[in-house]
Amino acid sequence: MTKLLAYPLTVLYFICFGLTLVVFHPIQWFCKNVFGYQAHKISVDWLQFFIMRCLNVLGTTFSFTNPYNIEKGIPLILVANHQSMYDIPPLIWYFRKHHVKFISKKELGKGIPSVSYNLRHGGSVLIDRKKPVESIKAIEAFAERVQKNNWAAVIFPEGTRSRNGHPKPFKTKGLLTMVKHVPNALVVPITINNSWKTLRYGKFPMGIGAHITFRVHKPLQANHYEDKIELISLIEAQVKSSIDA
Repeated sequence: MTKLLAYPLTVLYFICFGLTLVVFHPIQWFCKNVFGYQAHKISVDWLQFFIMRCLNVLGTTFSFTNPYNIEKGIPLILVANHQSMYDIPPLIWYFRKHHVKFISKKELGKGIPSVSYNLRHGGSVLIDRKKPVESIKAIEAFAERVQKNNWAAVIFPEGTRSRNGHPKPFKTKGLLTMVKHVPNALVVPITINNSWKTLRYGKFPMGIGAHITFRVHKPLQANHYEDKIELISLIEAQVKSSIDA
């Protein structure tokens, strides 16, 4: 019965989601080209808010737990497990005062209204996974921008999303590059639960009634750890400590 109900709700969700992307694409362009970076960032933040409201159509709800007062104006590296594309809008929205940017695969840089425009023009980096040397150089340049502008870089060290909530081992190269090139970053481990349930049946119909939770763990000052492998192991342990799978 639940899956049967998911079909019409998914159609309604796709209509709302598609309209949101189409409406915000020219808004982003206008903000970026007329008013500059800050206006563009605000338009992107509100895009995420409305994407989350679209997900409410599916009965999806969100909880964000952060007991730590993370100050603005310092570079952050947000490290989280990865369960679906729906991890992303809440991260941008809840951390919006920190200017959230992403390391994304180059395929997402074209063809998707609003999303592709933001990835190309909003300060994130697009990498070609088939070219690891070029990818690392691109991440290094991205890290330097994060350091210079006091942004928050999101990295999903698992590499690909978990389709059932069970975490995958962390790949350390990208995270090591970020930590090395943003030496004074505050590293913020985050555990995400249940976003995989939005795709429990696949792309159609979508799962309904998922309660997606975000739990922020104690931030770690990167330059307090000489052994960066030890730092990454600690981050991985924190992230995985609260995964419900």
